Amino acid sequence: MSFDRTLMISRCFLAGLGTQMFVQHQQRIPQESPVLVVSNHRSFLDPVVLTAALGRSIRFACHHYMGQVPVIREIVTTFGAFPLEAPEYRQQHFFSQATALLQSREMVGVFPEGAEPMVKFTQPDTMGKFQRGFAHLALRAPVRDLAVLPVAIASIKEESVRSGLPLKLLSLFDPSEPLFDRPGWHPVIVYQRVNVLIGRPYWVTVDRQQQYRGKKAKAVVAELTEHCQREIAQLLDRGCL
Repeated sequence: MSFDRTLMISRCFLAGLGTQMFVQHQQRIPQESPVLVVSNHRSFLDPVVLTAALGRSIRFACHHYMGQVPVIREIVTTFGAFPLEAPEYRQQHFFSQATALLQSREMVGVFPEGAEPMVKFTQPDTMGKFQRGFAHLALRAPVRDLAVLPVAIASIKEESVRSGLPLKLLSLFDPSEPLFDRPGWHPVIVYQRVNVLIGRPYWVTVDRQQQYRGKKAKAVVAELTEHCQREIAQLLDRGCL
């Protein structure tokens, strides 16, 4: 699907749901560089919201089960997302796929909180701990002028929460996910009004790449992870009104 068509469908989909979207700090979006988008994640709408807000097609890494469940698989791949592989191949596949996309100067999206906030309902102004895989990707990838862009998705009080698929059913498609091994339903959150707040980009310089290859690797990975988590947390505080 072409970039323009993906953007158009995303905006039309939100309009069809009646979702009002407000975007802040658009001037922070890099225009000429490859971009790794890092965001909080509570709803299946998040990739659609980010695509509509940033004005570009974004190639999202998504949960393994989304590549296994019929209909869901067709939807996510049509929008250009790439489902992660099973755990034993996940990291290698993520790095190789995302690196190739960034080298092609495409915009890649990741949700470092993992699947938990999608499966366990959380409040709009809360955020889980970030996994550090995206930071390793950004510092390891042989990509020049890479910008890591933190973005906060802040639901503004009004949203609806519905029941999606039974978690036990999803465990049939992805038995490796412990979050699915319990009773209950996968929540489906639909935003009525949502703020999208763009954070300050973190530029991966040659110096930082060299630090990653040396004795300061842990420190620079922590710096990048904490920058994104701190930016998004501060923007959430302002955006969830």
